[in-house]
Amino acid sequence: MKSIGVKETGIRKHCQHGRSYAPKGKTPVQKLSGSRFGLNMISTVTNQGKVRFMLYEERMTVDVLIRFLERLLRGTEHKIFLILDNLKVHHANKVKEWVEARQQQLELFFLPTCSPDLNPDEYLNGDLKAQVHSGKATRNKKELKQRVNKAMRLLQKRPQRVSKYFRHPAIAYAA
Repeated sequence: MKSIGVKETGIRKHCQHGRSYAPKGKTPVQKLSGSRFGLNMISTVTNQGKVRFMLYEERMTVDVLIRFLERLLRGTEHKIFLILDNLKVHHANKVKEWVEARQQQLELFFLPTCSPDLNPDEYLNGDLKAQVHSGKATRNKKELKQRVNKAMRLLQKRPQRVSKYFRHPAIAYAA
């Protein structure tokens, strides 16, 4: 039996925060290209520190969610308890029917509305975005995808770091 937090996130070219400097009295400016690009990711974390993720470019749809859930169930011997937020896609009839057909393998639990602090995967997203947006700005989608993959693979290799997310009092319920 595994308890898993699920989260979708968008990763964009520009970081909303960062450090820079300028001479006294001048505003710091970071020169970036005007093109916009990004990609999306759905991920899960377990209290044992296991991380699974899938990158995709389209919008989050029922089909994307089911594709990810199929991958998640592949090779799993224990029943999985998924903790989801209240994204409209999570409550779709097609998803409910798909999950009902696999009730021996999978059960869904929904977080209260507007409570991202209760989702263990939010901590993973914070970690990911800090790594992706450190250093120079990405110049194209390929470079952004490489950075995301590298950061997520690094987190997959550090289960002790990921399992520490569950020490936070707000998500101790999932530990």
